[in-house]
Amino acid sequence: MKTLFLLLIMTLSISSLAQTIVSGQVIDEKNIPVLGANVYLKGTYDGTTTDIDGKFSFETTETSTVTLVASFIGYEDYIQQSDVRELNGVEIRFRESVNSLNSVILNAGTLSAGDSSKASALKPLDIVTTAGAVGDFVGALQTLPGTSANPDDGRLFVRGGSGEETQVFIDNSRVFRPFVPVTGNIPTRGRFSPFLFDGISFSTGGYSAEYGDALSSVLLLNTTDIPTEEKTDLQIMSVGGGVGGNTQIWGGKNSVSVNASYINLGPYNQLIPQNNQFEDPYESISGEAVYRHQLEKGMFKAYSAYSYSNFSILQEDINIEDGIFFGLKNGNYYGNLNYEQRLNNDWKMETGLSLAHDRNDINVAGTDVDTRENALHAKIKLRKRYNNYFKIHYGVEQFLINYKEGVVIEDNAFESSVNSSNSGVFTEAEVFLSKDLAFKAGVRADYYGLSEELLISPRLSAAISVSKNWQASIAYGQFYQQAQNNILQYNEQLAPESAEHYILNFLYQKDGRMLRAETYYKNYSSLLTYDTDRPQFDSNFEVNGDGYATGLDIFWRDEKTVKNLDYWISYSYLDTERQYLNFQETATPNFASSHNFSTVGKYWVEDLKSQIGITYNYTSGRTFTNPNLEGFLNDKTASFQSLNLNWAYLIDQQKIVFLSVTNILGRENIFNYQYSNTPDQMGNFDRRSIGQAADRFIFVGFFLTLGSNDNQLDNL
Repeated sequence: MKTLFLLLIMTLSISSLAQTIVSGQVIDEKNIPVLGANVYLKGTYDGTTTDIDGKFSFETTETSTVTLVASFIGYEDYIQQSDVRELNGVEIRFRESVNSLNSVILNAGTLSAGDSSKASALKPLDIVTTAGAVGDFVGALQTLPGTSANPDDGRLFVRGGSGEETQVFIDNSRVFRPFVPVTGNIPTRGRFSPFLFDGISFSTGGYSAEYGDALSSVLLLNTTDIPTEEKTDLQIMSVGGGVGGNTQIWGGKNSVSVNASYINLGPYNQLIPQNNQFEDPYESISGEAVYRHQLEKGMFKAYSAYSYSNFSILQEDINIEDGIFFGLKNGNYYGNLNYEQRLNNDWKMETGLSLAHDRNDINVAGTDVDTRENALHAKIKLRKRYNNYFKIHYGVEQFLINYKEGVVIEDNAFESSVNSSNSGVFTEAEVFLSKDLAFKAGVRADYYGLSEELLISPRLSAAISVSKNWQASIAYGQFYQQAQNNILQYNEQLAPESAEHYILNFLYQKDGRMLRAETYYKNYSSLLTYDTDRPQFDSNFEVNGDGYATGLDIFWRDEKTVKNLDYWISYSYLDTERQYLNFQETATPNFASSHNFSTVGKYWVEDLKSQIGITYNYTSGRTFTNPNLEGFLNDKTASFQSLNLNWAYLIDQQKIVFLSVTNILGRENIFNYQYSNTPDQMGNFDRRSIGQAADRFIFVGFFLTLGSNDNQLDNL
């Protein structure tokens, strides 16, 4: 018994000797004690919380190297690895977390749409509910600052840039032909349905080093990652019908969404007068599908889309009494595969591969033009998160494009082709010195195979929080873009065009209100020029053009002041001139307008279970060349104005009736003029106006949701 007692005393003595005190104090960046912070040794049950003075003390039996962790909401976790005997009297200084809601945002030149963005200018549903957009994401984006409204074209014209200067990506993979091909005076539309996307980032300048071969803008579309429920949306429309989104989920980790539509404007054209004389009305069929597989530490997605369209039209021409016949058939396939995986030590890998095939069969007054384009984009990116204050990513990508064009004039056939191979590498780092000050620095290198040039593109941006609700951002970037395939087929050695962006941004956000003000300057160089009316084999192609674009963009959105009312106002001032293409002198191009104004309102009427939408667009006059006056691009059209209305009525949770009227007042908008080739007896040149395809566009749709307890309209 005495022996047992001695052993017990020895054991307790050894245990007492093995206890080590861990102690110290937790303070913040202003030396203020932090009350209630958790302090513990990782992998053990040893720990405590801090008192009112930020102090802590606890015992541990650990005897070697340990990891001390301190955490508190709103601050970065503090982690220290050392010998346990050195953790007596430790001073822990917290840093505010850059993930807190009021941290600074690197957003100069970028307008985001998506619930996950802290500076969303648009919500996903805005794409389909903005009056006048009629479900086209480009139509909704044209109500944002930085864009010039060109309703006769339909593409995105950003800050003095042409429609070709904007590139579109789906899940970070390049889309080579994002718009449906048409002819003059008929606006195009984006090929892709907004129902499959949950996030949009629209960069009007100064964008990331990850994206190249775009002079003015990039538009990033992100497909939905994880659908929450199975459902089917059916559409019956005045211009056709379709399945807006059939989603199936199985196994908890697999899902597929399918979208299909058929459009035929024949019956509509019979009811509503058109300003164009269609021989065969516009008709199209399209389908999209997204497959997703959720992995333990990542995601695999496969996206595929096909569209076919055709129409023919007798185009009015002041010099040809019977007009000019134009017919077009287009088939387009686009698909991409994307895989992302979280790796060890906070590394993340993303890979993407996109394939595209586009075919046009065109007949212009008996001349057949046949074009084929096959394109590939492959990319791999690695991202490393060292902590919330420092992140860096690296990437490499490859573009391969094969373009062929065949022309048959009577019995004479001509063929041309282009095979381009462009390679790019990029790296970019984000550095948060605090939640109030952040930097992004990147560089991109592109090798253009045709011109055999290696071009370096630095990209820099910074943001500082001026106060709780105000911040300022700046951005700079160098950007290059290769000439279009229809130009390269005549001269493959043309060097890429170039632009420099300088941006200053101010952002205010508080209680559902946002104000953005952004000024910019763009310097163009190495722009394409030629000495004929249009590009052809005997043109003298050069890259000696230049130009500039400068202006001010203002955006205000308010969702809180008036109950059930959500509205935004945008204004852009643009001053731009350039010497390019076949310009006789430096001038403002026809697609650029000095003043662009839009106001959009959406009001939910509870008693009527309806949302009423209104959009008013104003664009100042555009330049054109009047041969009755001296000079080049020496005259301007009247302003463009359009008042658009829509009404969405919720019959019940699964049924919606939607009515939209574009240009409800029927204003006659003129975009340009065509003049006769020869003057009359008085020496004056007659002209005809080039206006809208139709005075108004009326859309009626019935939307039915099956297999869902909710309807999107109920959440507006």
